[in-house]
Amino acid sequence: QVQLVESGGGLVQPGGSLRLSCAASASIFSRYIMRWFRQAPGTQREWVASIASSDSTNYAGSVKGRFTISRDNAKNMVYLQMNNLNPEDTAVYYCNAVLASSIYWGQGTQVTVSS
Repeated sequence: QVQLVESGGGLVQPGGSLRLSCAASASIFSRYIMRWFRQAPGTQREWVASIASSDSTNYAGSVKGRFTISRDNAKNMVYLQMNNLNPEDTAVYYCNAVLASSIYWGQGTQVTVSS
């Protein structure tokens, strides 16, 4: 069982930045594909970004060039640096870990972009 705990959400003005963190309890964290998803009210959860064990990254088109996913395997941490935020980025952001057929989710952290 893997526990994921997100932090770093909050209220930010349009154009601002936030850095989300996700702490994982996995003993073989480096082998997991780590992903960030988000879910806005009344919408389905959507994939935002992924980072593989090789450190290769992928991004949804809506965040490419603004968001950066990274990981620190020594600390069992994954991060999402979010820049140039806009109101459409408002959502609950979830950390996700995948290894073979095992998938784990965090409880989410709220990000609100508003003036």
